[in-house]
Amino acid sequence: MNGSTKSERSDSDSAAPMGQGATWDMERVAAAIGALNQAPVKFELAQDVSQGGVLLALPALLSNGLLRHTGLYFKLPPGFYGIESIFLLLALMALARIKSIEQLRYSAPGEWGKLLGLDRVPEVRTLRAKMKLLCAGDEQKAEDEGPVQRWGAKLAEEWMADTPAGTGLFYIDGHVRVYHGSEAQLPRRYVAREKLCLRGTTDYWINALDGQPFFLVSQAVDPGMLTVLREQIVPRLEMLIPQSLPNADLNPDKKHPRFTIVFDREGYSPQFFLDMRQRQIAVLTYHKFSGEDWPKEEFFPSNVRLANGEQCQMQLAERGVRLSDKLWLREVRKLSESGHQTSILSTNDALELEAVAASMFARWNQENFFKYMREHYNLDRLVEHGTEEIPGTTRVINPRWREKDGQARKEIGQLQRQMAFFGSMGLEGPLDDAEEYARKKGQLQQDIVERQQNVDKLKAERKLLPRHITVAELPEKDRFERLRSTRKYFVDTLKMIAYRAETAMVGILREKQARADDTRALLREIYATEADLQPDLEARTLTVRLHHLATHAHDEILQKLCTELTATETIFPGTDLRVIYKLGSS
Repeated sequence: MNGSTKSERSDSDSAAPMGQGATWDMERVAAAIGALNQAPVKFELAQDVSQGGVLLALPALLSNGLLRHTGLYFKLPPGFYGIESIFLLLALMALARIKSIEQLRYSAPGEWGKLLGLDRVPEVRTLRAKMKLLCAGDEQKAEDEGPVQRWGAKLAEEWMADTPAGTGLFYIDGHVRVYHGSEAQLPRRYVAREKLCLRGTTDYWINALDGQPFFLVSQAVDPGMLTVLREQIVPRLEMLIPQSLPNADLNPDKKHPRFTIVFDREGYSPQFFLDMRQRQIAVLTYHKFSGEDWPKEEFFPSNVRLANGEQCQMQLAERGVRLSDKLWLREVRKLSESGHQTSILSTNDALELEAVAASMFARWNQENFFKYMREHYNLDRLVEHGTEEIPGTTRVINPRWREKDGQARKEIGQLQRQMAFFGSMGLEGPLDDAEEYARKKGQLQQDIVERQQNVDKLKAERKLLPRHITVAELPEKDRFERLRSTRKYFVDTLKMIAYRAETAMVGILREKQARADDTRALLREIYATEADLQPDLEARTLTVRLHHLATHAHDEILQKLCTELTATETIFPGTDLRVIYKLGSS
């Protein structure tokens, strides 16, 4: 049997009396009257199913925990669509680059249903209603106590436990999710990629050495990286990470930290470095006040192995340095071909010199992760509308202090320009102009004195005002709300699983394609490829037969991927069918 063609399915789906693609009449009636807990997963013979190649990601999705804990943390009332189908649909949508739930309207529901073993996928409003039910527990509980948060924490714990030896490094950086709506008056923050101050929320992401995400911490009111590190990220890492992580790059003669956190200059604080050392946590960051350049004779060529496995040579040097709080730590510098020296600080005494440099510069993997997620997974998409109150005890910048600080900064800037101009003034022309020169310079000096007095006054007034106050103390006109975040966190966690699954597939293809960007582009082509579905109930198999790609070279890579994935002997969720992947009619 060849199975139904796309044209035949299109005709039958459009003629379905219960809606486009809703061809399972009996099951849908049973679900409507409460006689069905969820629709059974049943595959049918089908040819040329749209985007059938996305099913190749199933083994990677399941191995990254997509359905491992859904029964523990989530519940749905009886209905046609079960939890496993909803989770699997959302993850496959992310990989197929359907970047929002609303975009599902423009995909044939019956074709997507065939990929899940159903007659069709839910409508957008039904899918939103299911998500609301799944996230309802979090909306009724305090932050970090609901099922969505606990599910994300459990996955992060497992991902960290599976971290390969030699990587006890965690990269931390903030990503501003810009908000262009009018529903909420969010605080402004600087967005580096747009070089503007825009309204939005800040998400602090914790990633692995290769850029793979573990978890995120969202801040409607951003108190700064240092505060978030102290109060939220470090305590959570201490709970999730075992007492010690093996590291192949560590010197066995020196004391190993539990783990190392890597961040940029925003988290620079000698006191924080000391506090972390006392908790057996190492830090790795750029030196904020590096001082004078070191003599070039101190630098020597070093072979550095980058995060992607490549070897390169860097000019490196190392010294011990004492910071303002008397803390001694390592300072490693890299000399570029232009003569610029990049200074790195670390309290990890056991990490080799080359590993310090490689680990710090691998921070760009996290920047690349943000860029890729924005472009391909619509990371900044607003998932749900609505706002919620910010706790009254949340500390924010005092608007009166900010206004006075702005006035003082403006005056200081003008004072500095006047002083620079005063210092550069010189007598030019004949001696007859000396009197005019003295008059102008005297007037400028008087202006400088007056402006200095004004600066001192503004500074004194600013000092009398508290820099931070609580939200409850804000004037009514200055108060703001935060966007609802539960469903956003839920979708972000699913996108993390999808990205990790895609990355795992990239790892399989590394032998055939060295460049990760090329491999990811090929995977996107595979996900969009049509496939034939051939279930065999007697043999308990489901064969996903993919169509050929554009070139023979890509076909060879796809054949390797099919062989590797078939060897996992993955069982399709909700069935006893073992999935077999094949290319073409071979």
